[in-house]
Amino acid sequence: MNNKDRAPASIDPDDIGYNDTPNDHFSAILDQRVSRRNLLRGGAASAASVMLGSLGLSACGGSSSDSPVSPTPPVVVPQPPEKLLGFTAVAKNLSDVVTVPAGYTASILYALGDPLSAATPAFKNDGSDSDYENRAGDHHDGMEFFGLSADGKPSTTSVERGLLGVNHEATTNQALSSFFIHTDGGSNTLPRPAAEIDKETALHGVSFVEVRKTGGKWEYVKDSAFNRRLTCLTPCEISGPVSGNALLVTKFSKTGTTTRGTLNNCGTGKTPWGSFVSGEENWSGYFTRAKTDDAARGNDKSVASLKRYGRSQGAASRHGWESGGSDDKYARWNNSKLGASTDGSDDYRNEMNGMGYILEADPYNKGKAAKKRTALGRYAHESAAFGKLVAGQPLAVYMGDDSRNEYIYKFVSTALWNAADANPADMLATGDKYLDKGKLYVAKFTADGSGSWIELSIGNPLIAAYAGYTFADQADVLVNARLAGDAVGATKMDRPEWCSVNPANGEVYFSLTNNSNRNVNASGSSQLAPDSANPRAYTDMKGNSAQNGNPNGHILRVKEGSGGAAALVFSWDVYLFGAESGADAGKVNLSSLTSDQDFSSPDGLAFSPSTGICWIQTDDGAYTDVTNCMMLAGLPGQVGDGKKVTLSYPTNAGAPLVVDTFVGKAATPDTLKRFLVGPIDSEITGICETPDGKALFVNIQHPGEGTNQANIADPSKYLSQWPSNAGYGAGKRPRSATIVITKNDGGRIGS
Repeated sequence: MNNKDRAPASIDPDDIGYNDTPNDHFSAILDQRVSRRNLLRGGAASAASVMLGSLGLSACGGSSSDSPVSPTPPVVVPQPPEKLLGFTAVAKNLSDVVTVPAGYTASILYALGDPLSAATPAFKNDGSDSDYENRAGDHHDGMEFFGLSADGKPSTTSVERGLLGVNHEATTNQALSSFFIHTDGGSNTLPRPAAEIDKETALHGVSFVEVRKTGGKWEYVKDSAFNRRLTCLTPCEISGPVSGNALLVTKFSKTGTTTRGTLNNCGTGKTPWGSFVSGEENWSGYFTRAKTDDAARGNDKSVASLKRYGRSQGAASRHGWESGGSDDKYARWNNSKLGASTDGSDDYRNEMNGMGYILEADPYNKGKAAKKRTALGRYAHESAAFGKLVAGQPLAVYMGDDSRNEYIYKFVSTALWNAADANPADMLATGDKYLDKGKLYVAKFTADGSGSWIELSIGNPLIAAYAGYTFADQADVLVNARLAGDAVGATKMDRPEWCSVNPANGEVYFSLTNNSNRNVNASGSSQLAPDSANPRAYTDMKGNSAQNGNPNGHILRVKEGSGGAAALVFSWDVYLFGAESGADAGKVNLSSLTSDQDFSSPDGLAFSPSTGICWIQTDDGAYTDVTNCMMLAGLPGQVGDGKKVTLSYPTNAGAPLVVDTFVGKAATPDTLKRFLVGPIDSEITGICETPDGKALFVNIQHPGEGTNQANIADPSKYLSQWPSNAGYGAGKRPRSATIVITKNDGGRIGS
């Protein structure tokens, strides 16, 4: 997420790619020919009347009833069935507003800096604010809704009161400073002022905030007893196989059982027992290492681990937080070996090993520390999607590693699902049961549309004998899951971001947002030739700039084999290829997208539990000369409902590179259309709904992020002034925010 590098290609600076292992690519695998069944999804319901136009954050006008006045005696008038995707597609645009279809209203609910306690002053939004531990954090990202009953108890049916668990991924920065939150834009030289660092660390993490519907309007509850923040300094428990391992020993936790904070939280998930899970994504860039650290470590195996996770010696940190002074809360950002101990108990050489997990928290209980579920592996986590539940069978959790050339993972619990655990007295104890013991797998895709899950276990001979790194035990395998994936030859993917499970059939969808490293004439360790699951390598023009590789991304879907959650084999195809509608239909626009459907860089991805709509959100830099980032609504079919497509690429070697891929059934106006376009320079992310599907919560992240820091004193030069230009809050500095979308006729969102 958070694609800051907007030209020429959409690449997160933390997603530069650290996987230089020579795993086989599809071009080196024999083409396997097997028949594929065409499984067709039934048609949509009959059409309702079409709503016209699209507006921003204002009332869009209600629809009047066409039903006659009831005679005496009453006559029941048949109503047409609800048609999903019955709205008119929102047009692409570059406006500094949130645009939704006619008949819908989008309202701003909860923005950066909003106070979370009665004692916290209103947000001035001029850089002078403080006390961010008691305010909404920045860069709203993944999000989940947790219902509250009238008496304040957890509820799975409440539609007018609940808690939002909101990730706060990062801050908008140029050079070192998170400039929108400092009065003069902040400092960009080292050492940085401690007061600035304290603001920035508090802006990261997670917030839980109460929201309610009052008088027909949603609002957040400033003084709710449920409101709380987790920051990157909040103590968290290390849970599962890595807890207490030597790799987690630090000056802060000499037992290796706790760590401070959660960092760069991206996608989310909701467990089957009702707790909140959050993925720690691009955390490595916050740490620094001295230029001489390799030698200080004796060039031991920790050096290989650090480099594989993006921290070479001499690497500068993103914000320079380590420069704030001698206090331990600043020292922990220096990941160098500075002490004399052999175990790391006198410095923070192991500090990075405490980041990069799926974090679980009880949204209702402030008194319980969040837990990092280490059995699910350590990497740049996005969301965590729980597979279809079957009593008496294990639980599956699907995840992706968001960096170029990284992997897709699955965790399978040892414990078998018991429906009685859906409403436990202790959510985190239930998490202990299902998430602390199990097997972690990595995906390998093959060219015939099948694939396999390979266990990442110290007992796997490929891992035990791996020349690139010597694994000591299973905890070492989990802490260094990327290296374990290298060892077993997992398939390198085009930045696996969010994943979600289709409630209609249990198939798993993965958004692969983009990859500038795909190259038909691949050379060097970081470049990859196209392969069947990542089949495109092309040039996409943005003005006069050429964007190469796979700039527009795609959405891949997986159908498990007969073993369900524990299956070791699967089949796959590509649900949608991101592309401009006018792009070459034979090489780029393989999904035949029209101007009402085209998109680039899919990121956020979630299925609505109430309607089954697949919501697709974008974090794009490739198409932003034409449109701001967007959200689409889809009604997908199933794996195998489309066709095989063969791509032939000319190469410098002479012989063409031929790649077979499998494309899902082409979208129609009834099965895919654009629902929302966001403000300038924003990413659309984070999505959840009330149980009745009548309120949809969406996050607008980093509007105006491309603003030049030098222009901090001149609002007329901000690239965005949202949400103040929509009437929300003080000041004109742009703010990440949560919006709530409702339908003017009171219906379900997306109909």
